[in-house]
Amino acid sequence: MLRQTSKINGYSIAASDGELGTICDFLFDDATWSVRWLVVETGNWLSRRKVLLPPSTLRSVDAEARELLVKLTKQQVKDSPQIDTDRPVSRQMETGIYDYYGWSPYWGAGYGVGAFGFSGAGMASPYLSMRRHQQEAEEVQLNHDDAHLRSVEAVTGYHIHASDGEIGHVRDFIVDDIDWSIHYLVVDTTNWWPGKKILVSSRSAGYINWTERLVNLDIDRQMIKNSPTYDTSIVIDPAYDKKILAYYGIKRAAA
Repeated sequence: MLRQTSKINGYSIAASDGELGTICDFLFDDATWSVRWLVVETGNWLSRRKVLLPPSTLRSVDAEARELLVKLTKQQVKDSPQIDTDRPVSRQMETGIYDYYGWSPYWGAGYGVGAFGFSGAGMASPYLSMRRHQQEAEEVQLNHDDAHLRSVEAVTGYHIHASDGEIGHVRDFIVDDIDWSIHYLVVDTTNWWPGKKILVSSRSAGYINWTERLVNLDIDRQMIKNSPTYDTSIVIDPAYDKKILAYYGIKRAAA
């Protein structure tokens, strides 16, 4: 089911033997637009420590109870490697967590393959140029950060820049709670023309500029302006999803 990340934020996380804490953020891969880690605030039982859990640990989602069940025990989480979630997450940190749980890292299973079924999924946006890859390689050499991991909390509020100019800011993200791929960015265009929120496919999103707090799109402002208005109170069912994808000329890949 497609859900707003802002509404999942705050869901409790339940282990097999009790509550672990609550979701406070998501880390996503800006090359494939897939959520790689849930950031969980553990609360008083673990001195409010934050831990990272990959979506693969989830057993089920209970929207009515606002709860996610995970296939772990509290002791497993307690003994997991401690990381500083206020700093950029490094590949070394990720490797340490995967090694501890005995899991295979996502980059070992085809790093550039997107999780959700759009034709062209996993292909880099036109903004992912050779220059960007060179810059990222240099950054990784310097600080060993995972250059593709982005925080949903941090990117919310970033300005949206279409191919021909600015058109608003990121208000929210729409994620599939089955494969945890980000399907849409919710864009608030209030600063460009009043009172409209629209959905933009993540397939149209390109380079995220941390310095200037910008998300670049490969579509123009007129396409954004003519896009159907998004009512944040509605559930995005398959029919509505198909309508938005058709507007942007995006087709799902064959199953």
